[in-house]
Amino acid sequence: MTVVDIKANLKNIFKPEYGHFIAGRWIGSDSGKTIPQINPATGEILSCVQAGNRQDVLRAVAAAEAAYASWSQTTPDERQALLIEIARRMRARNAEYARMECLNNGKTITEATYWDIPIAAAQFDLFAGAAHTLIGETRNYPDALQIVHREPLGVCAQIIPWNVPLLMMAAKIAPALAAGNTVVLKPAESSCLSVLEFFDEMADIIPPGVVNVVTGYGADVGEALVTHPSVRKVAFTGSVPTARKIMQYASANIIPQTMELGGKSAQVVCPTADIDAAVEGAALSTIFNKGEVCLAGSRIYVHSSVKDEFTEKLVRVLNSVRVGDPLNPATQLGALASQAQYEKVTGYFDIGRAEGARVLTGAEPLRVTGLEKGLFVRPTVFDDVSDEMRIAREEIFGPVTAIFTWNREEEVLRSVNNSPYGLAGGIWSNDLNQVHRMSRQMETGTIWVNRYFNAKTGNALGGYKQSGFGREFAHEILGDYTHTKSVVINLQDGPLGVFAKH
Repeated sequence: MTVVDIKANLKNIFKPEYGHFIAGRWIGSDSGKTIPQINPATGEILSCVQAGNRQDVLRAVAAAEAAYASWSQTTPDERQALLIEIARRMRARNAEYARMECLNNGKTITEATYWDIPIAAAQFDLFAGAAHTLIGETRNYPDALQIVHREPLGVCAQIIPWNVPLLMMAAKIAPALAAGNTVVLKPAESSCLSVLEFFDEMADIIPPGVVNVVTGYGADVGEALVTHPSVRKVAFTGSVPTARKIMQYASANIIPQTMELGGKSAQVVCPTADIDAAVEGAALSTIFNKGEVCLAGSRIYVHSSVKDEFTEKLVRVLNSVRVGDPLNPATQLGALASQAQYEKVTGYFDIGRAEGARVLTGAEPLRVTGLEKGLFVRPTVFDDVSDEMRIAREEIFGPVTAIFTWNREEEVLRSVNNSPYGLAGGIWSNDLNQVHRMSRQMETGTIWVNRYFNAKTGNALGGYKQSGFGREFAHEILGDYTHTKSVVINLQDGPLGVFAKH
């Protein structure tokens, strides 16, 4: 499909305004206010969503609580059938959902088409099978039988970010529904049109109240949702500062949480590495989804013996990256998702220079002809970076990579682990012993060897340290959406005789 064909199909792709999705219906906000949804590549308003408040949250939780009584009693076959049908419908509209993500987020149409939507649909397939594997157990004793039941938690609050909206939504609601829970979902206020369109399509098959969606600013919706006495769990993906607030809110009713937070992931390029493959991986981790990826390998530790070759090739590749219209299939780097994110990323250009890092390429905004209002920047590489610099420690969440030099394995491992985060990492080496040594010592939840972003369905993702806790995208998360109940049946007749007469 050409760029002209894609743009011709954009007419009326979004409604002028979206309500909250509560109890299977679309309703306006109690506040009467709305939030514009912007195309970051053009600056145009695509649609408006509701600016929710506490009253909207109360209605949504009440709907989820009412639906829980029947949804929690559905059979595994019923839940499996629903999730399979959701996946089927999602794949059938892959091209449309991809365009939605592209328009509201600025990601490239290629990434949305071949990454976001297929992986999101796969989450529903993955957890459709889980509906039948959520089983308890029995334990036999000479005088008793213990039956362990696995049961859903109840109403779950789920809060997702703006960088991969449909993918984050799928990773949250699929396991929750498979386990028999009901949901109140709060998407990001700045990029949520694809999520709302998704539930508009699924409204005829998701029973009313099983999933409810409240849009709005975090300060107006988040606290009311997480502190609601009927909410039994909160799942959050986002920043560390917001996570701290949510954990405080969750303490009000002592409810469990899963947190998938930030990252400042390290890739280690060893002397035996395939340099061309490592360069490709480093370039991809720089520009993929504009660097707005918590898993991005934005710290590259390169051995001194291959440093010159690696950096020369990396700069050459990044200088050839096609930046521009996200709807053009030839584009490799789209627009940053919002004005706030644009200002944050460009601010780090100045921070890096002030700290003494050397710019190898980029570190400047980019004006794209025909998209003068677009939020574009050049892919950026800083060299001569040290561990204490802010650009080495803080999550920039843009197409910015920092290069470090190393010589001794124990030193590079100290530097890799000298981070408040531990979400992902990479090792580029053809020395198998070295790979095993280093991977065992890296403090991070996922390590990709000789191919970065090598995501496979069913692989658990989650972090160490301030990258959060809990593991999503795998059956492991089902333990966080259920609890166990032990029933012990006595098989020995008569009393124990504790109070027998002497």
